[in-house]
Amino acid sequence: MRIAPITFIVSASILAMSAVAPSANAQDTATVTAIESELSNKQNELDKYSAILEKHLAEETRLQTQLELLRDRSTELDKEKNQALDAMNELYRRLIDDPSIDIGVAQSRYQQAVADHKQNKEDIAMQIAAIASQRKDIEQVRVTKHTLVNTLENLKDQLGTARVERLRNEFTREGTLEVEHTINCKRTETLAACEQRGQQMGLQKATKRFIDQIFANLTENRVVEPKRNMAGAQVQVVSSHVVDSGFSGQGNYSVNLSVTMRGDVNSSRLCNLLSLDNRYCSEYGTPLAVSYQSSYPATYSDSQLTFSDPVADTVEVATVKAQPIVETPLVKKSQSADKTVELTLRSNVYDDEVFINGVSYGATKTVVNVPPGFYDIEIRKIGYEPFKTRLNLRAAQTVNAKLVKKREPVTAVVTEQPTKSSNAIEVAVSNHDNELSIIPAGTFEMGDLTGNGLPNERPVVEKVLSHSYAMQSTEVSVAAFRQFVQSTGYKTLAEKGKGCAYYKNGAPVWELEYSWQNPGYTQSDNFPVVCVSYEDAKAYANWLSGEKGQQFRLPNEVEWEYAARAGTTSEYPWGNEIGRNLANCGWCGSEWSNKSPAPVAQFSPNGYGLYDTVGNVWEWTQKRASQSDVTVRGGAWNFAPSLARVSTRLALAPDFRANYIGFRLVRER
Repeated sequence: MRIAPITFIVSASILAMSAVAPSANAQDTATVTAIESELSNKQNELDKYSAILEKHLAEETRLQTQLELLRDRSTELDKEKNQALDAMNELYRRLIDDPSIDIGVAQSRYQQAVADHKQNKEDIAMQIAAIASQRKDIEQVRVTKHTLVNTLENLKDQLGTARVERLRNEFTREGTLEVEHTINCKRTETLAACEQRGQQMGLQKATKRFIDQIFANLTENRVVEPKRNMAGAQVQVVSSHVVDSGFSGQGNYSVNLSVTMRGDVNSSRLCNLLSLDNRYCSEYGTPLAVSYQSSYPATYSDSQLTFSDPVADTVEVATVKAQPIVETPLVKKSQSADKTVELTLRSNVYDDEVFINGVSYGATKTVVNVPPGFYDIEIRKIGYEPFKTRLNLRAAQTVNAKLVKKREPVTAVVTEQPTKSSNAIEVAVSNHDNELSIIPAGTFEMGDLTGNGLPNERPVVEKVLSHSYAMQSTEVSVAAFRQFVQSTGYKTLAEKGKGCAYYKNGAPVWELEYSWQNPGYTQSDNFPVVCVSYEDAKAYANWLSGEKGQQFRLPNEVEWEYAARAGTTSEYPWGNEIGRNLANCGWCGSEWSNKSPAPVAQFSPNGYGLYDTVGNVWEWTQKRASQSDVTVRGGAWNFAPSLARVSTRLALAPDFRANYIGFRLVRER
């Protein structure tokens, strides 16, 4: 018996789990396991260094307490020395009139007081040296910790990519099943028709069982199974042959088929199945805006499967990609699933996002083939008014959207004219260097609001800012810092022979030749200034205050996070996913990612008019008087996206400097 050539692709729906299929790709699993093992090792290492840091900090506190006691004792010993000297001098005066007076006791007292005072001074010097050594150890541990934090986040990124690739390979593997199926022939159909129907239903049974096996044997079945109807999983019949078949005397037809099949999946949906950020699936395209219908019909029409020559016993498959079945309340059910029209969407901006019936299709230019019907179209970009329209799509159509920049009612930009002193040097500066954004007074929740943060982001605390303040809309640029240096002759710590750190092989490495003028990459005047320490940033703020006649300083952490959040409660100003090309951080999809900072203001501002609060360079914040360390905020061009969250904090020594750390200032009222 021969079965004519066919193409057979079936959309997956929610099904019961079936027989065991071959095991998952061992290499993919080994890769995921290796990354998970390395993650565990690095996490243990981070925990160890966190414990070491706590001990060092406790020891520094103990040494500092002892130093204060020694200084207090120094005052007492100085007083005792002076009293002993006065007493001995008094006896010397009396000795002139009465040589028999014994001055030995007074002399011994003074000698002891001098010795005690001298010893206490030596103890103070030793204590100061011990504290300096302790702080040096603390600095090293902190640098190691922020290195480990970045390494951990990078490993998490690698793990996400490896999990997606493993799932894709598990969905698309090939296998062979043998199935047996028996049907009752209808009185109204010929034996040939009954035979054809039996073989059709046998193939249907095989494909259903195969896709059940695929899901049952996914390594992360427990994660994926609840979202099974969203997978867009498919089965392609590669080849099939009839092992045995025949009719019984009761008019039943039995067929035993051996079917070789290959799985397929809508790869752009893998991230959703694994609850991962969509950027891990960006190479696979944009998720389809369709839901896959549960469809295993009882029979197939002749237009779907055709069996003709009853002699042959093999199937050769010509691959034809099937159109998915679209379910939307705006499309009539009577429309054929394979009748589609082309819709092209364009806009006047880059890095926008297209939504069709509320589902993201990525950025323009977008071309999709969809069934005729009504569609709600929306095109968005941060900083622009969204474009919205509703189409009754009957034929191929192109939509050219024009997005208009959004007015920022909460942001007031103050452009200040620089105060020129007689020796001021004119330099070309960025258009944004003199811009300030007014940050309104308000209340907000500070810290890890989503549960994805680091331990030092907890607990969440409500903070109140009673007064508005002004903050520079961009990070301080190279041009602006050069004006300060040329006006004052200031030399940064890096330029005094100490050098500047850069990131190499997962750790900061010192380069003596690096400075704000030579950070290790090509920069221009509108790049953020880097390789500046906390004290360098404060020196710039003091100079600018004198130039402007107003008080400028580094923002404290509360001011920085409040301004960076701009009224939001999400991880980033635009939501809880980093997206692609929305900021400059490691693996964020920008042209500068993992290469260098971007020129300031290359991405859309947040709701308060601030640029680059996500990524580009870490920014120094003002430390409290009781702090020995300083916190940097905002992430950087070579750090993982998860460290560019608005609540992320890294503690560093005030004299640390790197080609990924800069700053911006606030102006006090």
